Amino acid sequence: MAARRHAGERLVDWARASRDDARPLVWFHAASAGEGLQAEAVLRQVQRLRPDCQSVYTHFSPSAAGLAGRIEVDVADYLPFDLPQNVDRLLSAVRPDLLVFAKLDLWPELATRASTAGTDVVMVAATVSPGSSRLQWPARALLRPGYRAVAAAAAVSPEDGDRLVRLGVARERIRVLGDPRFDSVVEKVSGTSPTDPLLRFGAGAPTMVAGSTWNSDEDVLLRAFAGVRRAHPEARLILVPHEPTEEHLRSIERDAAAAGLPPARRLSASKEPGPLMLIDRVGVLAALYGAGSMAYVGGGFGRAGLHSVLEPAAWGLPVVFGPRWSNSRDAALLLEGGGGVALPRGGAAEAAAALESQWVRWIADDAGRRAEGGRAREVVERGRGASARSAEMLVELISSRSPRTSPSAGRSVRQSVP
Repeated sequence: MAARRHAGERLVDWARASRDDARPLVWFHAASAGEGLQAEAVLRQVQRLRPDCQSVYTHFSPSAAGLAGRIEVDVADYLPFDLPQNVDRLLSAVRPDLLVFAKLDLWPELATRASTAGTDVVMVAATVSPGSSRLQWPARALLRPGYRAVAAAAAVSPEDGDRLVRLGVARERIRVLGDPRFDSVVEKVSGTSPTDPLLRFGAGAPTMVAGSTWNSDEDVLLRAFAGVRRAHPEARLILVPHEPTEEHLRSIERDAAAAGLPPARRLSASKEPGPLMLIDRVGVLAALYGAGSMAYVGGGFGRAGLHSVLEPAAWGLPVVFGPRWSNSRDAALLLEGGGGVALPRGGAAEAAAALESQWVRWIADDAGRRAEGGRAREVVERGRGASARSAEMLVELISSRSPRTSPSAGRSVRQSVP
């Protein structure tokens, strides 16, 4: 809330000082870090094709603040609340040619008022899960005007396109172009240095990297790891909680001790690998997957949803996850491609037994594990190219627009936007 409070003022100040009406401007909005990475992949391609464009990036979640600090745009900041007075002042100041929403987080006031002002409203990486609350009453009725304002939508799949139509996007404005996240994860993995010190934590031993875990995941993982170590005492587990708070970390340490496991080593206090590594930092998971022989992705036991399975797959690791994966298209692709395994529904004991069995099999059958990891990487490779296709769609829209005939620098813009 504190960071958001004066975001509107900062954006208006930038526009008053730096908006060049002789250049087109593309405004990307991506709510959080995941959507931000998808947006960034497309944005880079737009900048390559149209280096004359100005670019704005906004977000709403604090998880994207780090990305906002490093993304190469003219200005990046939080987006103020979706209220008419905020929206009108920002649009009057920024004067975007394109307003691009990543994934599904389309703001109805911003979208409808931008369209009325002559801005093309666009969606990229557009995906709608079958169980999305936006498809239900009353959300669908309330949000429909915003989706009707969409001039073009790059859907991830045909099924996503059908659900966008249900939300209000005109079918003729939808193109199925794939998911830019595939390009993003490959770029991230390729950018990890072979000398990154994080990679040494998996050297010399079969290592499971468990990323973005919650309590329910950790219960299953620790039970399974205790069994795995009886057969393979050299095995390692790198545990990366989704929320590495001190309270959560201490809880994991207590549970590990109760399971008879060696004391957990925290990343911040250890330079050498141990049987059980507990990661107490954020922002290192993508590189840590490179230390693994196999991967577990959290979120498949709760209601928050399965986290991204693409990063470990891009490293060429076979991936295992909990039974609640049906809203994850990427997980379905891994299962179909033979690069992923879903644990059975039931209690924690049943899931732990299944995970232990799979874990032991991967350790015992190194060639089979590598083959499954290779198939996971193939799934990622087949998904590449969506960023370039989406960027080409945006550039087409920019090129089809009439140039601004009169600068708007003289417009009256109120400096204070809540």
